[in-house]
Amino acid sequence: MKLVVQRVTSASVEVEGKIVGEIEDGLMVLVGFGENDTTKEADYLARRLAKLRIFHDENGRMNRSVMDIGGKLLLVPQFTLYAHTKKNRPSFHKALSPDRATELFDYFAEKCSEFVDVETGEFGAFMKVSLLNNGPVTILLEKEFE
Repeated sequence: MKLVVQRVTSASVEVEGKIVGEIEDGLMVLVGFGENDTTKEADYLARRLAKLRIFHDENGRMNRSVMDIGGKLLLVPQFTLYAHTKKNRPSFHKALSPDRATELFDYFAEKCSEFVDVETGEFGAFMKVSLLNNGPVTILLEKEFE
């Protein structure tokens, strides 16, 4: 499971001209699932994401989490995080199948909502993602259990 985490002052996802998810201060997260991912990885990364201290404290140090600032998450499903690019045309054979990935994405969003408010993109849709990255701060979180 891979997460591309971006600290934002605002972010939104549009599908067919309609905003389906939108946040102010918080994290916009691209979420990708690999062929072997389960709820175990989702549970682990939901906790890590909620507690990731990448917001500034009163001393200007990255010492506060999205929970600490009362921020929100915008989760965007992104199977292309598992692109294999050995050749010029990417292959996605290591990504989780769409049916299983949809279920796991919904599960992950529900787990994250135990910590903070969550908005989401739409799985399988062509999405237009807009964001104002704050910093910029972009972090890759990954977890694979053997």
